[in-house]
Amino acid sequence: MLDLKFVRENPEAVKQNIRNKFQDNKLPLVDEVIELDELNRAAKQEGDALRAERNKLSKQIGGLMGQGKREEAEELKKQVTAASDHLAELEEKERELDEKIKKIMMTIPNIIDPSVPIGKDDSENVEVQRYGEPVVPDFEIPYHTDIMERFDGIDLDSARKVAGNGFYYLMGDIARLHSSVISYARDFMIDRGFTYCVPPFMIRSEVVTGVMSFAEMDAMMYKIEGEDLYLIGTSEHSMIGKFIDTIIPEESLPKTLTSYSPCFRKEKGAHGLEERGVYRIHQFEKQEMIVVCKPEESMEWYDKLWQNTVDLFRSLDIPVRTLECCSGDLADLKVKSVDVEAWSPRQKKYFEVGSCSNLGDAQARRLKIRVNGEDGRKYFAHTLNNTVVAPPRMLIAFLENNLQADGSVRIPELLRPYMGGMEAIVPKDKK
Repeated sequence: MLDLKFVRENPEAVKQNIRNKFQDNKLPLVDEVIELDELNRAAKQEGDALRAERNKLSKQIGGLMGQGKREEAEELKKQVTAASDHLAELEEKERELDEKIKKIMMTIPNIIDPSVPIGKDDSENVEVQRYGEPVVPDFEIPYHTDIMERFDGIDLDSARKVAGNGFYYLMGDIARLHSSVISYARDFMIDRGFTYCVPPFMIRSEVVTGVMSFAEMDAMMYKIEGEDLYLIGTSEHSMIGKFIDTIIPEESLPKTLTSYSPCFRKEKGAHGLEERGVYRIHQFEKQEMIVVCKPEESMEWYDKLWQNTVDLFRSLDIPVRTLECCSGDLADLKVKSVDVEAWSPRQKKYFEVGSCSNLGDAQARRLKIRVNGEDGRKYFAHTLNNTVVAPPRMLIAFLENNLQADGSVRIPELLRPYMGGMEAIVPKDKK
């Protein structure tokens, strides 16, 4: 959410940012919110004047009563009552205007970084760099669920009966591999200085609206019926929410946390073949990282965060690339974002396995996450988040890139301690 003063003083810059995000339908909101702000400030100014006048009259009444001038005091009391009635009307008007202004401000997109490429949608995202050599083996690589089934590692039919489409049972070595990747990612981030955390898996509506746009909320979040609670779609929401309505001493920054959680998402819309199986599902687990820092340090942390994901995937011998998200592909709160994509030997292309985002002070402004500077000045922190690893998609990349010609799956050396020393997992029919 932008600073209203910034919108008021820079309306054309805000409008150009909206155009750069190809959201021209939001252009009228800028003038509308400025007009509402003028009305609101006028109402507040009138209210302040009325309060001052009412206080002045109240003091005069006391003096008149002390002098025995009851009739004059009663006349002033009538004026005080009239002022109070009018003030109540103004306060109600202020509340209504505040609500309208907040609703619009929650809709106007954040100012994107000047380095963000301008484009309408994800088809215009820009490749930044590749890490590792993509390999296509000389043997056929089956669809990821077919690979898992060779190990008796997945049961989609039973999950469909129990919970519906978009759920799964992982079994045996595949389930162990899933948990091993999470544990490895946890320790990987701890070794990089991040504090490990297991957060609440449900959050209140004020946190939801603080960390994401209304459109994202509707598309992602599951609401708990009869409760002011939502299942988290990603642990970054719960982790950033940890700092809601706090004033953080500047000397304690940055806050660097890595979290484990299950994640729950509606995943609305129809999906093609490549998004079946465990690619796009309603429930999965993830290791996440978040940073709360000083504004001048957020871009430095942005680069560190996505590099962590690249380094983790490369440590498991999976080729990846980074893809800069264009303006039209950025969620409204984001200043800048990069996707990390893993190589799929089966598809002979890369696919998304993580996303790193710098949100500037947008989340902090909504959630009132402030920093107490050494000079006593208070300002909004910057927040960032990035996927360390989400095993369903990671499993796809892992299985495809480590599949051997004999049907076994090689376990990279760094992951072997988490797999009981196993160097490979072998299909059931080969044991």
